[in-house]
Amino acid sequence: MGVGKGTSHAVDGESSLISAVQAGDTDLVRILLHEHSDSDCLDAAFCLAVRMHAGRIAQLLLQYGADSGQSRPDDLIPLSEAVDSGSPALFEALLDHEIRGRYPESELLEARDLARRWHETGVEAELRRRTGSRDTAVRTQVQDGEYDSVVEFTLGGMTVRDGHGAILTYVEELLGVRTSFEELMDRALAQVDQQDHATWSSASLQLGGRREEATWTAATVLRTSPDPSRRLFGAEVLRLIHLFDDSDEDAFAGPALDLFTDWAAAETDVAVLTEVLVALGEHSSPRAEAALLPHTGHPDARVRRAVAQGLRTSSSPPAFSGDARTALLGLMADPDAVVRKTACNRVAGGRANDPALADAMAAALDDTDRLVQLAAVYGLALRDDERCVEAARRLSPPQRGSLEEEGYLDEVWRYEWRRDHR
Repeated sequence: MGVGKGTSHAVDGESSLISAVQAGDTDLVRILLHEHSDSDCLDAAFCLAVRMHAGRIAQLLLQYGADSGQSRPDDLIPLSEAVDSGSPALFEALLDHEIRGRYPESELLEARDLARRWHETGVEAELRRRTGSRDTAVRTQVQDGEYDSVVEFTLGGMTVRDGHGAILTYVEELLGVRTSFEELMDRALAQVDQQDHATWSSASLQLGGRREEATWTAATVLRTSPDPSRRLFGAEVLRLIHLFDDSDEDAFAGPALDLFTDWAAAETDVAVLTEVLVALGEHSSPRAEAALLPHTGHPDARVRRAVAQGLRTSSSPPAFSGDARTALLGLMADPDAVVRKTACNRVAGGRANDPALADAMAAALDDTDRLVQLAAVYGLALRDDERCVEAARRLSPPQRGSLEEEGYLDEVWRYEWRRDHR
């Protein structure tokens, strides 16, 4: 294959990593990468993943050290083929910083035009044009990148993902094109009920990264829209503008807190309310806490998770307010396991020296959900609470390839080291 180290393994079929890539097994690839298995095959595995249109796997390999620069152009696929696939993850992997310079502006312009044609025509319509098939298209929602999903269409023997809007947004940014707020919003809103769709994510992230007053104003206007999808998009962009503002002035902090505090009291749509509460949780302010607490008993678990995630300690030494403490005690016993785990993690991260909260975490050691138990173990270990040790022994070993479980249990090892070396 001519891609540097690991070639003989790839050719001989001896590499477990190569086999996992060939099988399209993302979870196994992640496990093998985490275990440093077959690390000499990373570059060959990257080229194979690209040729298989496995964009998520290709990105994983890059994250773990694959060097795209070791590949020759004929080891990969043309940029136009990546656009046709409809996979933003695959397209971005091909434009990794090590090989981005291979593509002249003319090729990027062609990719932009092709992505726009797919996006504006629609995947199903374009597939019908190309295949002539009148069959019913099969649609499947699939994970594309690490955090984003897309819809995969299969018709007439062809399979294409509908991430062309995200590809278009990405290549426009590479070309230095400033797409208007309205056009980016329209691309996002074409993905109905899919906040995690790659096209939605790419649009909101690009607008949030602008960190400017004009974008802030345009997003603020959406708060009063009768369309919940528009309110949701506006809330996400506003949250990201503040989140990405790393300037010393932090000019958007005050306006964001004012806006989201009022918004939380009036919003009725669950998805929008959840986004607003997540935004409030990014502020260390008694006002943010006061706006979060009324939603502790909300009937939708997504809202309660946002409350649990957003409650913070204040003062030194760290302590939760009385109301936040009461809320967290209730949330640690919530009917929803993710809410319970989130509350345990928040208590752990708060590092408050509170016996009642420690006892609540100890009670969670007998939870029916393993991740809740592990979060409780982690929180007790951070507090140097001996009760974590026996619980960790019962729960070990971590599930293979689970970074989350390893992180929880490693904290117990660190506690034992501190205890034994004092």
